[in-house]
Amino acid sequence: MRLVKSLVERCFDLISLLSENAGAMALGEISRRLDVPKSAAHRLLTTLCELGWAEQDPDSGFYRLSLRLAVIGQRLLVSTRIPDICQPILDRLANATEGLGRMAIVDPDGLTWIAHSQGARSGLIYQPDIVARVPLHMTANGKAWLATLDRDEALARAVASGLGRTDMGGPRVITTKQTFSAALDETQERGWAAAIEEAEAGVAAIAVAIRVGEQVVGTVSVAGPIHRFSPLVAPQVADQVKAASQELSSLWPYRIASPHKQTPPRLASST
Repeated sequence: MRLVKSLVERCFDLISLLSENAGAMALGEISRRLDVPKSAAHRLLTTLCELGWAEQDPDSGFYRLSLRLAVIGQRLLVSTRIPDICQPILDRLANATEGLGRMAIVDPDGLTWIAHSQGARSGLIYQPDIVARVPLHMTANGKAWLATLDRDEALARAVASGLGRTDMGGPRVITTKQTFSAALDETQERGWAAAIEEAEAGVAAIAVAIRVGEQVVGTVSVAGPIHRFSPLVAPQVADQVKAASQELSSLWPYRIASPHKQTPPRLASST
């Protein structure tokens, strides 16, 4: 039983690794990153290729996931009705604030972007790089979620995300645990998180956690040029983000499981 579990864990570790490196990876790099022998990594890759979940580049010999997983993931996301429910709310938030509205969901590894809406139509428009994983230590979304966790876990996740590195983020990125912990305290006290030039120069953002009962399922935010987030304006924007969060919470399609009632599996876990 333990052997089967170990193989399944290794398989999903491999899929997760390849999902973050869509440009394909060499067998040696995969072996090193997963800390498994090349022979074991090769067997897993061969099986995934035979099943159609991965493919090997005929020229380089590198491996990558096929689009099969992406198609199934898209089907699951659509079946949850999350895009249908969330997009109109994000659109209203983005239009009202003339910023970039974004939403992320909690998964076991952190936060993942799943939806966005651009409200600015003229002037300076913030258009970030397209990435799936939310950098926890330098974004308002990351702070909004981490502030809901046990502090030790929150700091550990922030460090894993890059807290302490000087080669990441904007000019005001936080680099120490003490300062980051203070930022989480501030986020808890006021009920919303802010990141001012922490991810990128000239960019600010405000985020709020989305809760279903006691469970945090995601975050919603607005980002844009820093001049739109002055100390006088920021609380007003925060109120709009809070309202969007509350609306998303009330309409969230997945409810907390009850021992007496069968419900769909939870979308995410904060652990």
